[in-house]
Amino acid sequence: MQQATTPVIEIKGKQNASTERVLTLDALQFVASLQLQFNDRRKKLLKQREERQKKLDDGATLNFLDETKSIREGNWTIAPLPQDLQDRRVEITGPVDRKMIINALNSGAKIFMADFEDATSPTWENMIEGQINLYDAIRKTISFTQASTGKEYRLNDKTATLLVRPRGLHLIERNIEVNGVPISGSFFDFGLYFFHNVQELIARGTAPYFYLPKLESHLEAKLWNDIFVYSQDYLGIPQGTIKATVLIETITAAFEMDEILYELKDHSAGLNCGRWDYIFSYIKRLRNHSNVILPDRGQVTMTSPFMRAYTQLCIQTCHKRNAPAIGGMAAQIPIKGDPEANEIAFEKVREDKKREVTDGHDGTWVAHPGLVPVAMKEFDQYMKTPNQIQRKRDDVQVTAKDLLEVPKGTITEDGLRLNCSVGVQYIASWLRGNGAAPINNMMEDAATAEISRTQVWQWIRHPEGKLENGQKIDVALFKEILKQELHKIEKQIGKENFINGRYQEAADIFTDLTLQDDFEEFLTIPSYQHIS
Repeated sequence: MQQATTPVIEIKGKQNASTERVLTLDALQFVASLQLQFNDRRKKLLKQREERQKKLDDGATLNFLDETKSIREGNWTIAPLPQDLQDRRVEITGPVDRKMIINALNSGAKIFMADFEDATSPTWENMIEGQINLYDAIRKTISFTQASTGKEYRLNDKTATLLVRPRGLHLIERNIEVNGVPISGSFFDFGLYFFHNVQELIARGTAPYFYLPKLESHLEAKLWNDIFVYSQDYLGIPQGTIKATVLIETITAAFEMDEILYELKDHSAGLNCGRWDYIFSYIKRLRNHSNVILPDRGQVTMTSPFMRAYTQLCIQTCHKRNAPAIGGMAAQIPIKGDPEANEIAFEKVREDKKREVTDGHDGTWVAHPGLVPVAMKEFDQYMKTPNQIQRKRDDVQVTAKDLLEVPKGTITEDGLRLNCSVGVQYIASWLRGNGAAPINNMMEDAATAEISRTQVWQWIRHPEGKLENGQKIDVALFKEILKQELHKIEKQIGKENFINGRYQEAADIFTDLTLQDDFEEFLTIPSYQHIS
């Protein structure tokens, strides 16, 4: 069907001085052009995810692709990395609110990933203000005054290199419609940031750098590459200026790492290994396989055989292609007033980061500025060069069976309670507009809630979904545990805070997601209707 030359762009969200700054006519025309050019492909790729899921439900398994064998066996490499992406030993991540951006850029980390996705609740205000905050940060004009204390925050002379994570391909931005259709959240976040900042970034000796979330295939990477090519042409920017790191946080993408790097070859800045999202994807995609059931999520660590296989394969694949391999997240928050507990938490971080750097990772993630020096010390000790791409890890041999190996362990009542409690607490925080939630001395994002509700969903339906004592996890047990955990939360924070904090609404969402037989791909899709 032929598209209209001049698209009808409608702003559905509340308009104010902030939206006037961000949603200029030229910027809107650019993001609308992305929607018209690429949205049909985006929807087709999402349909292919559904088709793959049906095959898996019917008993198919995952394997490396026959049709791309020549890419895996080829001798190619990605384009050379720009100077400010060569040393990424510690990266800090967080939402796009003003104070966080300043603190993260000042943290001493090499990279800050500003997150429009899992660490940000996609309220209209958050999305618009996030763009303004990054615009100001790039131009070094950003500042923030804490209302309660009067403390002022400004950027240091030396700051981290900025990367931006747009929303995943599955999400929409309902507040902007193009020809009556809500725009893709990916196109909106990427497009506005690129349009407003590319020239300024280049003038300052850097460029638009991105993290791409939730990719499930190399065809999705190809879509992003085509978006980059189109966008650079649109604004007359040299090809290859944009660089993107892909999060390998789905089990399907783990089988296509070579191909993903290949599709983004001129725009690639390597791959990253997540944890919760990857485990969430593993359960989600294989949820109806009778041999697949996972223990408490706390028992599924990065040293679990299937996680170890995927991270080692990622390092080997990246280094073969001269690409950086970035490790996973340390989500711990410094524990004030309890030095002993704090030291135990920090020791876990040290061990985790030592494992990553000695395995061959070129960098790692932390969620709090207090963890930057802890992670930095391990990487400085074991990685004397800006990266260790020269370590090719030819010793690694990973098979499809290794990637699919089911982790062993137990399902405990404590694990069930934790999933219910943390899942509800996170969703409540998200509904209140905060996508990065401090819970139990950890900085949690949407991935934690995803794995929490997915585990409970599967435990209820799987014949082996039993507690250690043999008790079957059924709907009645789930409801009772959830009720008890809600009572604990209310007791801890008080009735008024419980009501105003939207905990009951969060519990209802968690319950609906857990009890409906048709598994919801992402909890953020239906939950989006509950925020403004």
